[in-house]
Amino acid sequence: MTALSFDTTRRYVLGLGCERAASPDEVMALVASALKMAGVEPGQVAGVASIDSRCGEPAMAVVATRLAVPSVFFDAATLERETPRIKTPSDVVFARVGCHGVAESAALAAIGAYAELVLPKIKSAHATAAIARALLRKE
Repeated sequence: MTALSFDTTRRYVLGLGCERAASPDEVMALVASALKMAGVEPGQVAGVASIDSRCGEPAMAVVATRLAVPSVFFDAATLERETPRIKTPSDVVFARVGCHGVAESAALAAIGAYAELVLPKIKSAHATAAIARALLRKE
């Protein structure tokens, strides 16, 4: 279940992972890089998604506020179900949080079955970002 709505204008979800107390400036710089790499404008983003343990992180709130979109958070079990669809599964991440990826998995989970990963995980020193696109059923 998601709290995001998608249309032909806002079809993308930004998946984020970060270390605790990651700098909001660092995470925003990573977001800007991710959007540029994917060719996505900020106004095309429908929401930000991550793991539930990052719900209170200031960097997550800053990103959602600056993009003027809602945030959704998922438990590790929900994110782990996305493992077959992610491009960069990590045993290290699994050992730390209980799923094989946060950014990619969260972006896909936020959209559901009609999603494709358009930007696999990219990293900064303390954060990760990925972008998924909601497919219109007629595509």
